[in-house]
Amino acid sequence: MLNTLTAGVMVASILANPVLEAPSTVAPPTGKITIEVVTVNGSGCPIGTAAVAPSKDNTAFTITYSDYLAQIGVGAAATDFRKNCQLNLKISAPSGFTYAVAQADYRGYGYLAEGATALERASFYFTGQSTTTATSHWFTGPMDDNWQTTDKADIASLVFAPCGEVRNLNVNTELRVSAGTSDISKTTSFMTMDSVDGSVSTTYHLSWATCPA
Repeated sequence: MLNTLTAGVMVASILANPVLEAPSTVAPPTGKITIEVVTVNGSGCPIGTAAVAPSKDNTAFTITYSDYLAQIGVGAAATDFRKNCQLNLKISAPSGFTYAVAQADYRGYGYLAEGATALERASFYFTGQSTTTATSHWFTGPMDDNWQTTDKADIASLVFAPCGEVRNLNVNTELRVSAGTSDISKTTSFMTMDSVDGSVSTTYHLSWATCPA
């Protein structure tokens, strides 16, 4: 069973070029959206290990990682305790529509020895705009289970892509494992983004609005 933690509202502010001061969300457009991975950076997503796909109904897109593992203890390198990933995504929406990330679901698997702790942190922003406040979730051992966290924004906090401009979406995530009081000479604690079998993906749920004519 998934251990579910729900974060508070994601806080965001746009310092310049506000898009929609009081957005009225609408149903997702029926036209096709495309997502192109422009750049990939970070130890948690080596080239070729992160795949992005939009949902068929345009309500979300998913990111699947295949080598996102933070660990500490037996067999782990000194730098393995922290892994991160930043993806720069070009999302092409149908003409006349703009989008915002309304909710993000992060999933994975964790094994933490008694006394060990772990952190999952995430944020996102459009290029040229201020980043959202990073949300953090903590886990404490002993743990040997799937995990899931959810960050959700209310309507007033939604940050929409600027209409009529090309602004890529930057998605940042981080996993960190700390030994705490556990004995790292005898055990290994780890956290993965996505499950061990790769059957679940990080999901970003979209809200849509129409652009001014």
